[in-house]
Amino acid sequence: MGSLSIWHWLIVLVIIMLVFGTKKLRNIGSDLGGAVKGFKEGIKEGSADKPASEGPQQSGKTIDVEAKEKS
Repeated sequence: MGSLSIWHWLIVLVIIMLVFGTKKLRNIGSDLGGAVKGFKEGIKEGSADKPASEGPQQSGKTIDVEAKEKS
């Protein structure tokens, strides 16, 4: 009883189409697709700017510091 059958999903889909209309849903889908495509291109450009060999240099030393307030 916890899971929804195919008929439940079809009814939900019909209600959504009646509320928003197919044209509006198509616009939402294309906008979402364009956003995902732009995000992927941004990730590729970001990784192309920084070579994988460069990264934070770690010397293996631990730096111990103590914070003091100004008086």
